[in-house]
Amino acid sequence: MAFNFLTQELAIDLGTANTIIYMNDKIVVDEPSIVAIDQNTGKPIAYGQKARMMHGKTHANIRTVRPLRDGVIADFNAAEQMIRGFIKMINFKSPFTPSLKMIVCIPSGSTEVEIRAVRDSSEHAGGRDVYLIYEPMAAALGIGLDVEAPSGNMVVDIGGGTTEIAVISLGGIVFNQSIRVAGDVFTYDIQQYMRQQHNIRIGELTAEDIKIKVGAAISDLDEFPEPYIVRGPNLMTAHPVEVAVTSQEIAHCLDKSLAKIESAVISVLEQTPPELYADIVQKGVFLTGGGALLRGLDKKLSDKINIKFHVSEDPLRAVARGTSIALKNSDRLPFLMR
Repeated sequence: MAFNFLTQELAIDLGTANTIIYMNDKIVVDEPSIVAIDQNTGKPIAYGQKARMMHGKTHANIRTVRPLRDGVIADFNAAEQMIRGFIKMINFKSPFTPSLKMIVCIPSGSTEVEIRAVRDSSEHAGGRDVYLIYEPMAAALGIGLDVEAPSGNMVVDIGGGTTEIAVISLGGIVFNQSIRVAGDVFTYDIQQYMRQQHNIRIGELTAEDIKIKVGAAISDLDEFPEPYIVRGPNLMTAHPVEVAVTSQEIAHCLDKSLAKIESAVISVLEQTPPELYADIVQKGVFLTGGGALLRGLDKKLSDKINIKFHVSEDPLRAVARGTSIALKNSDRLPFLMR
């Protein structure tokens, strides 16, 4: 045990939109998953929030990269640089760089190649022992569900790149579906809507701000957020225009994408064994991930599917919390992958 301080344990939620790292039950990194790279040297110059500020504002020598697309690593080199950069942000108490035991979560629909990419990136970034856990499993642990009990729990995790829907019982995923409709698609929908309805061109960051400030899934909310003022160039004249966007408009523009999530939930329920189905109807379905923060989403899904939907507490960090819980019990949890 004398060498214990030389080994540090990290729980990493490597998300398409945000990366959260837990160490000793505390969040030590919570940053957007983006890295800015100097085109001449290929070296990273900024990570996380600093790189996000540069996104869409760079010149020819700087490129901002989001290494993950649809929940999986799309740019291997940038992903490795980003994980390394985030680990450097952590203040390890020892003078040496400790050897790292990591647990990283991955989408439940990942292929062998995608799983390999996450493992390799983590090992290259300094991970000596790398475990993997499926996101819906981590989300269920993070919101305090008893995943090892002989009863059915259903989790819908709406992240940045994928929406993960899973039925969990006896410490395993009984049935799951992973669809590539999530936060990034909502952002794109908002950009397209602003072009078509208001003739205004907006960037990714502005669309994301609209989603956070006035994003909604239904038009009849109990209380409406203030309309969000958007400024940008008119598509025809390039003159500056100012538009006030309301939550009703956003609910209308996200309707098609939310319908895809709805039908994926129904398709998972159709294939759920009847005994587990009965448990789910009794307990309800748990929503996690940043997408769960869309105003009125739980009500919309409850009305459509006739099962109660609950938004879990602090849904953004549920997967990271669960990954941290899994790290503490890594020696006894059967569903971790080495």
